[in-house]
Amino acid sequence: MNSTDVRRRWADRSGAYSPEYYAYYGPNETSQVLREVLERRVGRTASVLELGCSSGRHLAHLHDHGFENLAGIDLNSQSFAVMADAYPDLAAAGEFSEAAIEDVVEDFETDRFDAVYSVETLQHLHPDAEWVFDELARIVADTLVTAEIEREPGESNADRERADETDVSYVDDEFPLYYRDWNAVFTDRGFVEVDATATRRDRVRTFRRADSSDAR
Repeated sequence: MNSTDVRRRWADRSGAYSPEYYAYYGPNETSQVLREVLERRVGRTASVLELGCSSGRHLAHLHDHGFENLAGIDLNSQSFAVMADAYPDLAAAGEFSEAAIEDVVEDFETDRFDAVYSVETLQHLHPDAEWVFDELARIVADTLVTAEIEREPGESNADRERADETDVSYVDDEFPLYYRDWNAVFTDRGFVEVDATATRRDRVRTFRRADSSDAR
């Protein structure tokens, strides 16, 4: 499966892992961890971008707690219609792009956002699109957060039934999940990892620019 195939399948996704699915379940433990990290690192006046925001449950949690300068990218055509129904205040307040990350990230100005985060989105980025990581490093002025599924030795669950010794498994036998060393990905691009928190599903890693006066 190439990167075009991956994007097309997510763009047409319905049922599990669709915008309706995430709106139904709403904010979760990861939403709370993200809010706490962003409150501590950049504050509620910061400009924040979510990559793969779907119908916006994490952004809605931020908005409900005083964050107002919010933006999101998602390629599923139903994402923002569902958002308008489930989270109308967020839909009215935020700036959103219906597109693949690869199609818009180069259009953002350098240091455009104080913070950028991804929740189980960058893990689906095909290896031929890893240039996106360079662009993310460029557009983030301060803090970058990854909340991705990371393989543990001997670990197995329903999402990773076919996981083997390679760096990829398949969600529902369909969508590739690429296991990456997120610390290496972003420290190689000028960031310092300043925090890591495990949730029931993800590991939330917080990175700050190495030239930040508070990169600790």
